[in-house]
Amino acid sequence: MPSSSVSPCSPDPSFDTDVLIVGAGPAGLSLAVALAQTGWRATVLEQQGEGALARPAPDGREIALTHPSVATLQRLGSWQRLAPHEIGLLRQAQVHDGPVGRGPGMTLHAGGTGCDNLGWIVPNHALRRTAWDVAASTPGVRILTGCSVTRVSVTDAHAELDCVAAQGRQAPPQRLRAPLLVAADSRFSATRRQLGIGASMRDFGRTVIVCRLRHEAPHGEVAHECFDYERTLAILPLPDDPGSGTPQCSAVVTARAEQAQALLALSPEDFAASVQRQFGHRLGRMHLVGERHAYPLVAVYAQRFAGARCALVGDAAVGMHPVTAHGYNLGLAAVERLARVLEGARAQGADLGDAARLQRYAGAHHRHAWPLYQGTNAIVGLYTDERPLPKLLRRAVLAGSSRLPPLQALIVSQLTGRRPAWPRAASLP
Repeated sequence: MPSSSVSPCSPDPSFDTDVLIVGAGPAGLSLAVALAQTGWRATVLEQQGEGALARPAPDGREIALTHPSVATLQRLGSWQRLAPHEIGLLRQAQVHDGPVGRGPGMTLHAGGTGCDNLGWIVPNHALRRTAWDVAASTPGVRILTGCSVTRVSVTDAHAELDCVAAQGRQAPPQRLRAPLLVAADSRFSATRRQLGIGASMRDFGRTVIVCRLRHEAPHGEVAHECFDYERTLAILPLPDDPGSGTPQCSAVVTARAEQAQALLALSPEDFAASVQRQFGHRLGRMHLVGERHAYPLVAVYAQRFAGARCALVGDAAVGMHPVTAHGYNLGLAAVERLARVLEGARAQGADLGDAARLQRYAGAHHRHAWPLYQGTNAIVGLYTDERPLPKLLRRAVLAGSSRLPPLQALIVSQLTGRRPAWPRAASLP
């Protein structure tokens, strides 16, 4: 019998594991692989079926990855499974206040960081697919698909959960036990709730629309964040279409719910024209590729990231607003931190579920995530407030930051995941 297996949820009380992970998203699967690489056995439970996990459908989301995140994916083996046309380069970022070219702006470069670029952009469904590919073929990882977790609990001696088949005939619950249980089942985590861990949620009252667009002019591998007064627009550079060689970008439109519904009701041609106008026709004519996808914007921060025999990773710990592109990178950072803590436990022959040891992970991740979470929410609040005073303030912030190299260096360090440097900065024309 292979040491790595994928199977539907079925009674198997004889199965033993070191870590139970609820949720087979990229964070949960990456953690399972990282633990298996250090000698632990991990069992991942997921409500979706194997087909949806192995061949995830495009969902419109493009993920900006920092240099440390790419290094993590390389160590896990998932980066190497991406196709060349799935990896986009991010060389530069421009921030605009109001319509493009009509107000003060800021350009961010990686110069001085020792990096040639700010980061990379990869489709979310590609990251999910490669995370699955690696986990499903890694010895020491078992994935139970089509499982609905009905109960979780922790005792002094172990963590345990009950699961049943998500569909099909009714069967007695399967009970699994392990020294440690990890919640990785989204920002609305039911596992987190069952563990008695609350979370602060901020509903921004806005909807984000994401899609791909073909366009005439090359994007130069430059990302744009346009804080207009009624809606925001991000343009992310993507690799050229592998078939036609046509330039492509990802458009991220954020608007109030009623405006978002109106945008979704537009024809593909009218929607593309709307984005084209908001972006000042900089990329020429635009054409919608595929479907538009809409998501409500809700940020989440768990009250704690760990306890006795339990821990949280990914969006179950911190669910970010996408404007600063930190969410996925925070998830991978949590995987790295927790894996290091548990590797140390193995080296010392210590209990995986020891609360004091898990607090080392929780404290380190909180110190990293909290400033990013609060800073992102502050940026969103400032740049979506349509009152005159906030408008003046954000213009002053952009104008001032363009003239302050230390502030520029701090921003670039967050984008790249590297230590602050003194990048070259310039005001936009």
